[in-house]
Amino acid sequence: MRVLVVGSGGREHALAAALAADPSVTAVAAAPGNPGMGRLGELFTVSPTDADAVADAATVFRADLVVVGPEAALVAGVTDAVQAAGIACFGPTRAAAELEGSKTFSKDVMAAAGVPTAQSHSCTTPEQVAAALDEFGAPYVVKNDSLAAGKGVVVTDDRSVALEHAAGCGRVVVEEFLDGPEISLFVVTDGTTAVPLRLAQDYKRVGTGDTGPNTGGMGAYAPITWVGDDLVSDVLQSVVHPVLKEMAGRGAPFAGLLYVGLCLTKQGPRVIEFNVRFGDPEAQVLLPLMRTSPAELFYRAATGTLDQLEPLRWHDQAAVTVVIASKGYPEQPSSGDAITGAEGPGYLHAGTRLTEGGQLVTTGGRAICCTALGDTLDEARAAAYELAGRVTLDGAVMRTDIGLPSPLTGQR
Repeated sequence: MRVLVVGSGGREHALAAALAADPSVTAVAAAPGNPGMGRLGELFTVSPTDADAVADAATVFRADLVVVGPEAALVAGVTDAVQAAGIACFGPTRAAAELEGSKTFSKDVMAAAGVPTAQSHSCTTPEQVAAALDEFGAPYVVKNDSLAAGKGVVVTDDRSVALEHAAGCGRVVVEEFLDGPEISLFVVTDGTTAVPLRLAQDYKRVGTGDTGPNTGGMGAYAPITWVGDDLVSDVLQSVVHPVLKEMAGRGAPFAGLLYVGLCLTKQGPRVIEFNVRFGDPEAQVLLPLMRTSPAELFYRAATGTLDQLEPLRWHDQAAVTVVIASKGYPEQPSSGDAITGAEGPGYLHAGTRLTEGGQLVTTGGRAICCTALGDTLDEARAAAYELAGRVTLDGAVMRTDIGLPSPLTGQR
């Protein structure tokens, strides 16, 4: 099987690496890819949100399967264009991708499907925002309605900060605060059959101890062993299958990867949000743990044959990924800074490029993900930080507590 991966971040490098290691895959390419992905196969210099250009690249590459990584590409209709070219594509259509493209749409679907989630109001004026903040009280939760690369959410006790964030977003969703540990459940689906992956936990705040602003993710670990075995089956029954039914009823059947962000409240699991693609950095820890062929899993989801897949098989290990970000991340990330030491197994590229002289440099934002496996979580964590310690990047931003309990994410 020949597979084209769309995107250029750490998530896409993780996907490409897992597919390249799959015996059923004969060739991997990326559009546009990054220097790390370039070591795995051909790179196509196209914008991941240019649907027609991606479809053309897939045709030129003679792809049997296209795997779309970024949410912006899915919202731009890349899956629609690739399918129109007669190529199987893992990822929801433009219409189905609105589950992430608009939080107002997502909340409407949750309400119609009876999904347990936070109370909320969709607001377009300062007056509506102020009223919603007063109704729910602090801590204030304000979410940009549209895509914001994982940085569109503000959770704060400062009302003025919440108002300021809302003013810069246009339409926002203001929610009640959900109190409890947060975990990530990823489900592969063809629109009917739903196959859950292992639970993972990521660390959104930029600073050690869950301090500072939200980011796209500073690290993650898997699997989670401190929740009951019935949680996943309960979420499939109360969340995933009702949402799949609701989306089909709206004429936008959902096939691809559904991320269910969960908060484990005292009243039970509540959905924080949906994403329509692998999380970054959760993909970096989930994919290396998978023994099942990822190519077969994605292809069956893309072709409506997921019910024919054998039960997923996993390595009996733990995985940890530690993100190294550019100086000034996330407010004013630096670019063009030299990176050394990020060579060999365990290093997944995110925001990197090669200069004309062959020097690896940052492009702003998260730069390198250091991923390691171990027989225990502590062993995986130690190995991941050993990898991180070999990387040199001036002013690097990195948390030191990935894989440890934290005030916001809860126990491990």
